[in-house]
Amino acid sequence: MKNLKIATAQFENKSGDKNYNLSVIEKLSQKTANEGCDVISFHECSITGYTFARHLSKEQMLDLAEIIPTGESILKLTQIAKNNDIVILAGLFEKDEKDNLFKAYVCVDKNGLVAKYRKLHPFINPYLTPGDRYCIFEIKGWKCGILICYDNNIIENVRATKLLGADIIFMPHVTMCTPSTRPGAGFVAPELWENREADPTSLRLEFDGMKGRDWLMKWLPARAYDNAIYAIFSNPIGMDDDQLKNGCSMIIDPFGDILAECRSFYDSFATAILTPEKCNQAGGSRYIKARRPELYRDIIGQNHESEQNVVWLNSDKKNIN
Repeated sequence: MKNLKIATAQFENKSGDKNYNLSVIEKLSQKTANEGCDVISFHECSITGYTFARHLSKEQMLDLAEIIPTGESILKLTQIAKNNDIVILAGLFEKDEKDNLFKAYVCVDKNGLVAKYRKLHPFINPYLTPGDRYCIFEIKGWKCGILICYDNNIIENVRATKLLGADIIFMPHVTMCTPSTRPGAGFVAPELWENREADPTSLRLEFDGMKGRDWLMKWLPARAYDNAIYAIFSNPIGMDDDQLKNGCSMIIDPFGDILAECRSFYDSFATAILTPEKCNQAGGSRYIKARRPELYRDIIGQNHESEQNVVWLNSDKKNIN
């Protein structure tokens, strides 16, 4: 493997406006290509928008979703990738020929679709079907995987993706700044966003505290460190429907160190050069070799009924009703 230059991006998407969102993806892809990047990664549902989907009927979801790889958005991504000679990762809602709905994230290069992943733990809309497999693919000799947002909260998903060979895991999110049982969590007032030019300090304090970045730092570097992977975290900035998101898109190396991070309130990206040596030098690579699965194979694999409880979504439903 050779060194790989990756960009992680953030922008304020418009709900349901695929043309606008793709225009921003095109603009940022062109800029990063001009800086010599091989890859650019965008957030969860960066093409379609995300949080507004909690209000959509199945018919509305089917109108919004696309068949992959023949849908217009994939064709447009392929054109952008070809025009700029860059690999692009972005998210959207997917439908199949039987009208099943999925939360999808794709990797596209100048030749078309490279990989597609379906979120294992979707929740934003009741008509979404969970994915049933992990995704491993290559970008310029690097083994890569994808885990979308909540998928990364289940640590087994990250370890499984690593054990399948991934040295890079793309982690697209729409997260932070929502209520939780976690002390200090909660929504950030949209008024602070509207006043960000006059008073950036108040907004940054909210974004960087326990409602946002401080929570992220409790677990995200650990995922990279424990598994000796590069974690490519992408997250929107600004309003996503009626919720404010704080960006902080970043690239973390196998030592758990932040190589690059978006700190702007505007559409932006951060870049880093990934070197293969770190994947072997990092302690996580030694810990993986030292595993003793005979001790916990039956414990981890025992029967279990999955129960997914998204506190902010339940709270939101109560508020609506």
